[in-house]
Amino acid sequence: MQWEAFIVFIFFFLLVTVLGFVAARWRRGDLNVIQEWGLAGRRFGTVVTWFLLGGDLYTAYTFLAVPAAMYGLGAVNGFFAVPYTVLVFPIVYVFMPRFWSVCKRHGYVTASDFVRGRFGSSSLALAVAFTGIIATLPYIALQMFGIEVSLAALGVPVNIIIAGVRVDIPLLIAFLILAAYTYTSGLRAPAMIALVKDIMIFIVLFVTIIYLPIKFGGFNNIFSAVQTKATNATTAAPFYELVPTKLYPAYITLALGSALALFLYPHSLTGVLSSNSPRVVKRNVALLPIYSLMLGLLALLGYIAIAAHVKPLAPYGNNGAIPALINASFPSWFAGFAFAAISIGALVPASIMSIAAANLFTRNIYKEYLKRDATDRQEASTAKLTSLIVKFGALLFIVYVPTQYVLNFQLLGGIWILQTMPAVLLGIYTRWFNRWALLIGWLAGMVVGTGAFIATNLKSVILSVSLGGVSIPMYAAVAAVIVNLVLAIILTPIFEAAGARSGKDQTVPSDYSEEEAPLEPAEVGREALG
Repeated sequence: MQWEAFIVFIFFFLLVTVLGFVAARWRRGDLNVIQEWGLAGRRFGTVVTWFLLGGDLYTAYTFLAVPAAMYGLGAVNGFFAVPYTVLVFPIVYVFMPRFWSVCKRHGYVTASDFVRGRFGSSSLALAVAFTGIIATLPYIALQMFGIEVSLAALGVPVNIIIAGVRVDIPLLIAFLILAAYTYTSGLRAPAMIALVKDIMIFIVLFVTIIYLPIKFGGFNNIFSAVQTKATNATTAAPFYELVPTKLYPAYITLALGSALALFLYPHSLTGVLSSNSPRVVKRNVALLPIYSLMLGLLALLGYIAIAAHVKPLAPYGNNGAIPALINASFPSWFAGFAFAAISIGALVPASIMSIAAANLFTRNIYKEYLKRDATDRQEASTAKLTSLIVKFGALLFIVYVPTQYVLNFQLLGGIWILQTMPAVLLGIYTRWFNRWALLIGWLAGMVVGTGAFIATNLKSVILSVSLGGVSIPMYAAVAAVIVNLVLAIILTPIFEAAGARSGKDQTVPSDYSEEEAPLEPAEVGREALG
């Protein structure tokens, strides 16, 4: 037990806990209304939205997993995160301001709300909601995993056996704190905490990326160590210093598919819809690539760990490489600060993810199928309770399910969420597709993507596609969504000709307009800060 590090860790953890509860009084609103609890009244400006989306997309698991992939497997697995987060922002710039506009005008809280209104199909909306929830649950579990690794690095006992039952008491306490302030403060809590979290993460990143290369003889020595590891790699334990030519299609489709999927996740859309205007969304698209630059530097920590010859923290495999590097290279107090930053970096996205999943269940399952006449208060109460259940389920998942299966389910979640692209992203620009064709396409994509993943024994999201006798490695999600789209395109005219037409479109072209009145000089600062 590293007591000095643990005390520093507890101090910052308590700090953000207090902020989480104080957030309920920040920009006061009626938290018994789901628009206020789940979207903070759509009032966040450029600065708050930037920190919220940054904290939402660049998580604690990112801090551990990206350099871990670089450490264990090299650039082919680790560095793809950088180009994919660069690719994602032009996509967001094209689609998200229009999505914000139509959701604001109709009071939509979720992507399923939009699909329900756009295509007049409760079945298609249910499919989108179901996909969003099941894709989000393992993502929340991974944030809990990030906290568990940080606590283990501090020497805190985890997975204690009590009366024959495995119990992770420190993680349970973290869960209770997270659940309490999310329940009371809604989306305002992670938004306020995100500011502290990002400042801490940036401090840790800049200190490590400047100090550690100096400590280990500069980047020349670091890359020499990486080259040596690549030279000594075997078929049984591959390591790629650079992406080999044969894996270009896999690398490209993985980056493209991940970019298309990122802002289909419910937590990403929740962050977008909490902003106060399309102008704020566009500003954030311009500013968020700063995080991608930081991600590139973060990835290099994996190579630094190779040069440092660290032994990854047991039993976490490559995911324990960066905690081991921090423990071996820094004084105890800074290690405590770093692990606090990582753990707080888990609380922000876990909060937003649980809120987003709760919004989906409440709006598109509870109100649509269980209680159509639910009042605003009943909606908000159901969402709050659901967020608790979601977090508790994620906690059980990470404690009782082997970590590798949690990782696999998260990879599978990426395949699943991409199958909502035709209905959500393409639906922002066109409703040419028939609702039944979209539903069948979604089902086919889910089956193909899941089947491809199972065919690899739940070990890889890359499958080999044979074209003209040539085997091409491809991201399973991209292959599945191609099947999805082709079916939707072929079946749409068939269903239309058969008379199975789409339902009424609640939206009109003007709902998607991004045009806004120019701001007065005094209003610019107020909108930026929200």
